[in-house]
Amino acid sequence: MKKTLVTGASGFIGKHSLPLLLQAGHEVHAVSFKKKHASGNDISWHQADLRDYSQTKSLIAKVQPTHLLHLAWYTKPGNFWDDPENVQWVQASLELLQAFHVHGGKRIVIAGTCAEYDWNEEICSEKETPVKPATLYGNCKQKLQMKADTFCKKAQLSICWGRVFFVYGPHEHPARLIPSVIRSLLKKEPAECSHGKQNRDLLYVEDVASGFVALLENEITGIVNIGSGESVMLRTVVETIGEKIGCPELIRLGVIPSRPDDPTMLVADASKLRQEVGWTPRFNLDRGLDQTIEWWKGLL
Repeated sequence: MKKTLVTGASGFIGKHSLPLLLQAGHEVHAVSFKKKHASGNDISWHQADLRDYSQTKSLIAKVQPTHLLHLAWYTKPGNFWDDPENVQWVQASLELLQAFHVHGGKRIVIAGTCAEYDWNEEICSEKETPVKPATLYGNCKQKLQMKADTFCKKAQLSICWGRVFFVYGPHEHPARLIPSVIRSLLKKEPAECSHGKQNRDLLYVEDVASGFVALLENEITGIVNIGSGESVMLRTVVETIGEKIGCPELIRLGVIPSRPDDPTMLVADASKLRQEVGWTPRFNLDRGLDQTIEWWKGLL
C-alpha cells in the first residue's frame, strides 16, 4: 500500500485531496500546522511546523511515507504575493525532500503556481511559455522547482510539479473574489468588485485535488499545469453568481481598482494533464458555482 504524507492537509486544496487519496487506496497521513486534528476516518493526523527542520525530520522518521503530496506554503490573501515568508518555504521544502529521501521515499508531487510563468503570455504552456515570475511568491516557487528537480535527479526520486491556476469552491478564504461576492449577496449587501474584464482559468477545488492525486498515482515527471484549459471573464462569473442568488442589482463592478500588473488573460494549456495523465474534470463552472453557493448558504 502507498503510504502518503500530505502537507498543508487542512488547507483549501489539501482537505479536498484527503478523501480522494483514501478512495485510491492510500494510507493517508495528514500534516497541519494550525491545530491538532483527531485521527479518524482512516486518516492519521500530525501537527508540525515544517519550517522547523527538527520537527520535519521527526515527522518523516515517524511516518516513513512512500509518497509525498506537498501543498503547504504561505497563502494569506493579499499578503502572500510578496511576503518574506515565501523565502522560508523554499528552504523548508528542500529540507522536507531531504528527510523524505533519507527515509526511503519514492514519489513526490509538489504544488507550483501559474505565477511562475511570464504573464505577458496569455496561454501558458509547460514547454513553450517562458518562466518569468513577477512576484516573490512566484519567484520562490520557481526557485524551489529548479532546486527540487536537481535534488531529485541526484537522489533518483520521482518528482512531478503541478502548476495550479485559479481555484474556487468550498472552504476558500472568504476574502477572495468568488466567496466575497457570494457572501455579500447572500447577506443582501453590495458586492464590490474591480472592472471584471480579466480572463482567468477557473477550476473547482475538488477537480484541482483530483488532478494532484492523478499526478501522484501516475509516473509522469516534470511540470504539469493543473487548470481547466478554458478562459472565462471574471465579470461573467460575478454576474452569474448574482443571477443564481437572485440579486444581480447588488453587484458593483469597477468600484475596486485592479492591480497595475494584473494580466488581461491567464489560462492554462491543460493538454498534458488531460492527454498524458488521463485526467478529466468532474465539474463545469455552472455546477461548481452551484456547489460553492450551497456550501456558503450552510454557513451564513
